[in-house]
Amino acid sequence: MAEPGPQRGWFVFGFRGFAEPRGGGARRVEPEPGGIRVVRPAWSYTGLVTGRGRLVLRGRLAGALPGHCQDLLPSESHVLLLRGAALEAWARGAGLCGGPAWQQQLHPGEVAGPLPLAPRGYVTPRPPFLCPLPPALRAQKLVLGHEHVVLLGRAGTIYTWGCGRHGQLGHGGLEPVSEPRLVEALHGMPMGDVAAGGWHSVSVSEGGDLYVWGWNESGQLALPSKALAEKRAPAAASVSQHEEPCAGEAELKLVNHEAALGAEAADFVSIQAFPALLDLPEGSEVSKVSCGSRHTAAVTRTGELYTWGWGKYGQLGHNDTASSDQPRQVGYFPANGLMVEDVVCGPWNTYVGAVEK
Repeated sequence: MAEPGPQRGWFVFGFRGFAEPRGGGARRVEPEPGGIRVVRPAWSYTGLVTGRGRLVLRGRLAGALPGHCQDLLPSESHVLLLRGAALEAWARGAGLCGGPAWQQQLHPGEVAGPLPLAPRGYVTPRPPFLCPLPPALRAQKLVLGHEHVVLLGRAGTIYTWGCGRHGQLGHGGLEPVSEPRLVEALHGMPMGDVAAGGWHSVSVSEGGDLYVWGWNESGQLALPSKALAEKRAPAAASVSQHEEPCAGEAELKLVNHEAALGAEAADFVSIQAFPALLDLPEGSEVSKVSCGSRHTAAVTRTGELYTWGWGKYGQLGHNDTASSDQPRQVGYFPANGLMVEDVVCGPWNTYVGAVEK
């Protein structure tokens, strides 16, 4: 009799509903019969597709469909499904009762997915649900930010369009772009993965290099953030509890603190309008990346997980609610003998697929 292979599982940290405490640490996702094949978190619920094709929704929106589900794209208004030979949009308010609000049958030989990709276009959670793509664009992956779209072509090229006011398009300006436009700064460097946060974008080259651009207000690009620097700095008027300040000492501390922040101001990055190369600690090469609204997670080729950005709900996985503009390895997985294989960020949480070493 063959010995069982290494055990795999999914874990989650971060926002899991208003009844859950913040920063409560990692929790193992309850397994499903047949295993969990797809994890897609929205803000208030998470959609799972099992190895048997069953769709399961957990959270504020709960329900299930019996089978034939290959993929989903959840949102707070609709649940988009690739089910059987059809694309479907189900109204969130109706749960999974009745029937879909919109449906498009696939023609014989057509292939959809991974969602939002669809034949000749892509799906979005809002009507008219299906958006066309230029026939010349051959896409292998497409991801949606709050106001922008990032497309990875089959040749490893990246195209972006939509709102650009936070630099999330990577074209060097802040203007909107209505049609897919090549990110010229990355042209000639084949990319293997892309991700879109709320207002930032990330890509991974085939060689494992990481590139980031867009909004950095919460350190989600792992570039120096002024807002986080001000939070880390000691209070300007604070003095030792055991010492009485001499005349002018508190004022001197305030002046020195402001001078230090002023000296660093040139290094702070609020908006990065061009892709910037980001080095992870120890020169780690990246295999997979995902973004939440304002945080980022990257899996290395050796199975480590690094996170950075907004951490208010513990979504960075460090057993605290601090935000960070520096990549930090999540210690939970090596401490428990686990190697990370996959990561999927929801808006305010992070799901991690891991396997026993």
